[in-house]
Amino acid sequence: MVVRPPSRDELAAIARGYGMHLSEEELGSFEPMAAGLLSSYETVEELYAASAPRPPADRPWTRPEPADNPLGAWYVRTEIRERPDGPLAGRRVVVKDNIEVAGVPMMNGSRTLEGFVPSRDATVVSRLLAAGATITGKAVCEDLCFSGASHTSVTGPVRNPWDVTRTTGGSSSGSAALVAAGEVDLALGGDQGGSVRIPSAFCGTVGHKPSHGLVPYTGAFPIEFTLDHLGPITRTVADAALMLSVIAGRDGWDPRQPADVQPADYVGALGGDAVGLRVGVVSEGFGIPDLSEPGVDETVRAAAARLGEAGMQVGEVSVPWHRHAMHVWNVIATDGATAQMVDGNGYGYNWDGLYDPELIAFYGRQRREVPDAWSETVKLVVLCGRYSIENYQARHYAMARNLAFEVRRGYDEALASFDVLVMPTLPIVATPLVTASDPRETYISRALEMIPNTAPFDVSGHPATTVPAGLVDELPVGMMIIGKRFHDATCLRVAHAFEKLSGGFPAPPARAGASAGATPAP
Repeated sequence: MVVRPPSRDELAAIARGYGMHLSEEELGSFEPMAAGLLSSYETVEELYAASAPRPPADRPWTRPEPADNPLGAWYVRTEIRERPDGPLAGRRVVVKDNIEVAGVPMMNGSRTLEGFVPSRDATVVSRLLAAGATITGKAVCEDLCFSGASHTSVTGPVRNPWDVTRTTGGSSSGSAALVAAGEVDLALGGDQGGSVRIPSAFCGTVGHKPSHGLVPYTGAFPIEFTLDHLGPITRTVADAALMLSVIAGRDGWDPRQPADVQPADYVGALGGDAVGLRVGVVSEGFGIPDLSEPGVDETVRAAAARLGEAGMQVGEVSVPWHRHAMHVWNVIATDGATAQMVDGNGYGYNWDGLYDPELIAFYGRQRREVPDAWSETVKLVVLCGRYSIENYQARHYAMARNLAFEVRRGYDEALASFDVLVMPTLPIVATPLVTASDPRETYISRALEMIPNTAPFDVSGHPATTVPAGLVDELPVGMMIIGKRFHDATCLRVAHAFEKLSGGFPAPPARAGASAGATPAP
């Protein structure tokens, strides 16, 4: 593509946008200098084209017919396998549709990315294939992943396999629905405000949000650099540990990852003795005013108490910053997503990592052509974020990022006395799906109301595992287990101990066994 130098009128308009008052003489002086500088842009494009990846031609895909997609959870179906052996050999994996699979369409639930076909595999996809997994397709996710419920994707709602009139949760909505329904063995999800854990809690699956930076985000569509996470959604804790062992570790392209990050033996940790581990039940995670359902609180408290049967020491702990952390997340997610996900065409600037120029160009053009097709949640974020940035210079974002260290310290202080913290993953059970006749206020409140316990740990970076704690009104309730940063293995060990105590986690009625109705714990 030829990089056209700006005209004098275009330079004048740019200058006015910055409040400059350039004379005709000054503009005439800048015009040839701008043309000379921009010649480097054309050279860079030529140099990049010489080594840019090309989408593979040997990865066929199809879009499922509605009859073959009753939950609305599949975006596309495919069958990609690179080797017959490995720790995930024979396992069927679905990939959230904000994660790149080369040669397979990626929509991210949004008209603004419709038609894009990536040229690269995300690091996590490459690692799954190298471990012998079979990628069976892309799972529907919410519009630009900005919803905790499953009604915002432009492909339509994703239905909960426990009750198809209710939300699956988001934004990894299709991933959790397909695992819960038994259509796949494993799923990849993403988590910026709870999007691995929310649908897992609503659908009765295991979801693990790793420590921030443990799993490379390279090749996934970003929302906000400091909040971005990828993680597994599975039926059992053993599968979550196995999948994490495959996808964790530095890839050298993602500056979210600390230079010294080292994966642990997550599978081996499940065999460790849980006796003596200290469990802190966080009081602020319960009884959230005008939101928490008593049955959910009671179910999670009972589940936490059962950990004592495995020899753990269970006690109460207060973390006052937990209630403040939601406000910190609101500011970071609003200003940060506006600057990076929208104005920065997904990737933003000023970080030392692997960019995707093709995705940036495609999305950057299309978001300007079809912004009216954005979900109501994305529109709200853009309106508030741009207002904040223009009127308050994004100083509240800077304040919130500084306060993130206080949030982290609040949990770290509690974790100095306990090995893990426990609370309800979500304060409610799955709500009825939003319909076209519902007002905007309902659309938005249903999309974001459930995140007060999940979003804080995207700010703090601590690992968090959700496991089914029981049923309330025949719908799943999740218990969230939070550990010290990069002590993901401890979260999984406690989760596995609870799974064994439970005898396995329940499955949706259509899949439940005739007697026990549960998948046995390994």
